[in-house]
Amino acid sequence: MEGGHSVFDETLLDKMSEECGVFGVYHHTETPQLIYYGLQALQHRGQESAGIVSSNHEFFTYHHGMGLVTEVFHQQEINRLNGMMGIGHVRYSTTGESKLQNAQPLVFKYRNGEIAIATNGNLTNAMQIRNQLERQGSIFQTTSDTEVIAHLIAKSMYDDIEQAVKEALSVIKGAYALLIMTNDKLIAALDSNGLRPLSLGKLEHSYLLSSETCAFDTVGATTIRDIEPGEMLVFDKDGIRSEHFTVQTRRAICSFEYIYFARPDSDIGGINVHLARKRLGKKLAEEHPVEADVVTGVPDSSISASIGYAEASGIPYELGLIKNRYIARTFIQPSQELREKGVKMKLSAVRKVVDGKRVVMIDDSIVRGTTSKRIVQLLKEAGAKEVHVRISSPPVKNPCYYGIDTSSREELIAAAKTIEEMKDFIGADSLAFLSMSGMLEAIGRQGDDVNHGYCVACFNAEYPTEVYQSQQSKTDKVRWGIEDEPIL
Repeated sequence: MEGGHSVFDETLLDKMSEECGVFGVYHHTETPQLIYYGLQALQHRGQESAGIVSSNHEFFTYHHGMGLVTEVFHQQEINRLNGMMGIGHVRYSTTGESKLQNAQPLVFKYRNGEIAIATNGNLTNAMQIRNQLERQGSIFQTTSDTEVIAHLIAKSMYDDIEQAVKEALSVIKGAYALLIMTNDKLIAALDSNGLRPLSLGKLEHSYLLSSETCAFDTVGATTIRDIEPGEMLVFDKDGIRSEHFTVQTRRAICSFEYIYFARPDSDIGGINVHLARKRLGKKLAEEHPVEADVVTGVPDSSISASIGYAEASGIPYELGLIKNRYIARTFIQPSQELREKGVKMKLSAVRKVVDGKRVVMIDDSIVRGTTSKRIVQLLKEAGAKEVHVRISSPPVKNPCYYGIDTSSREELIAAAKTIEEMKDFIGADSLAFLSMSGMLEAIGRQGDDVNHGYCVACFNAEYPTEVYQSQQSKTDKVRWGIEDEPIL
């Protein structure tokens, strides 16, 4: 292995993984307020920190903080921001410590002025680039892989920011929906596989960019289109320009966006998330029917699939589980202890609905198994006679290196147990998963490859990009035998 990595490197890499939401505005008189509302619409994508940077074409004003958008920003902070151009970010780190220094957008000063960067995703070669840059004298202030991009831009031989960004994009690999702002330009870019969603919208004479189209609806904007894999958009005084920074593109949008992560009122790749989840539920009922009295879904991401299952099976849908909406998603809590405590506070069963009933519990996925175990227990404590668990995706057997919180194969219950063993572990009366073919058919939009243009690596280990050794658990390193390769 060339160069090698210390234990510190691997721990640091854990802290660099993140799944987030980005929102940008170009040329609007109420830019900070629009970004504030846009970030609120994207709050489900990150509840750890939030930030906004705006520019009046001469200098930046910005504010970051830990917590929800409404906790970080009050009217006085929004009033202090000024300018007709800006970018915003909501974040959670999948593992590791949570610090204000990692809150985005990150702001840097370099030889050509100020630059702000916000990204959603995870660079698969960030650690390799970082090691090379540090050997060359670069000093990093954060543990976010977004800072790697800033250093590449700063070290570029090009003074023109567009050329410097393209040079940086030619080096980085992995998943990223990227917003970069200088004092007079706003640049958006999407990785060559389109792994993370990014859309272009319009409000009057202004352009907007968002991780999800639901944010456009919130601010009254119109969706124009999705950003294409390998595309770079530039907004400046001359208007809007589009070009591709690479011709080596192969669409592989994350299937988990449809299964779990995106808001149901968003459209991704021209497909409405709610309708896709309903089709997942219907297909699940076709593949795995069961005799039962009531269907219920784990709120919120599984409600659409449970409605689809109920419609296809003829079993009545009921609100058997209630969510405390003031508790953050357990899936994105930074430690297992917090996840388990979060489940106890987050959900309660409706006894009058499930008592004495055979219940079909629909969920979108089983990752570690502890959440499912607790929910089955909740239903049985409320009097459910039987609990049949149906999952609207295939078993998650492989870690995701692109930003979703499944960073270690050892954490994944399906990687170590059979379906029967998983059923016993969670305490269900039966357990079944949607097939890969059924999932791809239900989501829709047939692609030009076997996976129809989706990334399904967490199910079948077919990663659309290189995966580096320092990203993998000890088990994965032996399993795939992948070594690091030198970068730069």
